[in-house]
Amino acid sequence: MVATLSFTQFSYNYDSFTKNLSTPQYQLKVEKLPGSDLSLEIWQLPSPATPHLKNPKRVAGIKGRNFALIEHRLLRQLKQINIDLTKLQRGEIKDFNLDEEQALRMGLMFRVLAPMRNRENIRFCAEGIEAMGKEEAAYWLGMAMHRKNPRRVLMALRCLLTDQN
Repeated sequence: MVATLSFTQFSYNYDSFTKNLSTPQYQLKVEKLPGSDLSLEIWQLPSPATPHLKNPKRVAGIKGRNFALIEHRLLRQLKQINIDLTKLQRGEIKDFNLDEEQALRMGLMFRVLAPMRNRENIRFCAEGIEAMGKEEAAYWLGMAMHRKNPRRVLMALRCLLTDQN
């Protein structure tokens, strides 16, 4: 038996296949910790779009108090892309595929917010990152990941986002 595809089916399959090859692949790893805490990490996976990656690379992660302060924002974003974290059991680790835009924003948010302590500044930074365009988020995350002193880049972004003037 020979399988045949119509032109529209072929073009749809070809487009989805080439789209997967031409974009970086990201994954969200979620671990349910004791109590009601979660640990979230963004990983960039090797793909044809990123030939320099031979192994998965950790982009960013967040857990604990700072995660609790932005949990409602993250859960709302994840719900929009049909990811439900409410059914995880303690100790369970689950992986979800993310599109590039969501991974960039979440990775940048995790990196910026992880060392912060001031609740008001955390809110300002989270709002600013949510309002960023894809290109701006990619710029800042790239600077934070590939610069010699990424802490300086992240501090500069925090200063820009928390400035009241």
